[in-house]
Amino acid sequence: MNASTNSELPIGIFDSGVGGLTVLKAIRDELPHENLVYLGDTARLPYGTKSPTSISRYATQATAKLKQQGIKLLVVACNTASAVALDALRAQMNRLPVIGVVEPGATAAVSARPGGSHLVLATEATVRLGAYRKAIESLDAAAIVREQACELMVALAEEGWTDGDIAASIIRRYLHEASENDFDTDSIILGCTHFPLLKESIRAIVSDRVLLVDSASTTATVVSQTLRSNGTLRASEADGSLRFLATDGATRFARVGGLFLGQQLSNSDVELIDL
Repeated sequence: MNASTNSELPIGIFDSGVGGLTVLKAIRDELPHENLVYLGDTARLPYGTKSPTSISRYATQATAKLKQQGIKLLVVACNTASAVALDALRAQMNRLPVIGVVEPGATAAVSARPGGSHLVLATEATVRLGAYRKAIESLDAAAIVREQACELMVALAEEGWTDGDIAASIIRRYLHEASENDFDTDSIILGCTHFPLLKESIRAIVSDRVLLVDSASTTATVVSQTLRSNGTLRASEADGSLRFLATDGATRFARVGGLFLGQQLSNSDVELIDL
């Protein structure tokens, strides 16, 4: 890649919905000068209920749309697509880097707690695919992994109920279920892009010795390292631009997306597209 030609190009990020905006926010916090373009395939969410064939097709279509925009790096901010289609997307993007959200989180947990016990909080789809379990066990054969589906935590994030008694009660219930048979975890991996919004509420409940691994922030770190190693960091000191693309529901995207970004979005901020 020619850095002088490509450093101004945006980073492309896609998810089946708005959850990946936590990844966008983490990347923007890490790299405020980078241009970012986000695609939420909101017409076809959730990916997790679809077959692997459909997931791969949707992911390749979203990737093709972002590639048309002219991007220098692709972030697959969707746990399901990362689990199912990452190899296909890397082939599709040819020499451009493709980063999923599973590998960075798994690597961070294993590096910090080698031979440890790891609890993955995720959606039913991610648990069913066993993406984090496979990634962790491939890195550390001595690791013990337990995966807990936490569907209500997705709803909490989208409603903005990220603290208070309701959030605490639901989080405690899931953690209690995950601790059955005396399972004692060394790390908790937030294996859904919605869950960084609940990080502080989880931190208030679990022991201080338990490492919380935020897949959004770990992915942002890998993006930064990749751009630096490729020499494709944007040279400008000006704030980078943001573009939001969605396949349906601009009103809901703006309302929920604003919660995830911590800033107001309006319908006019969201471009509706077809894939």
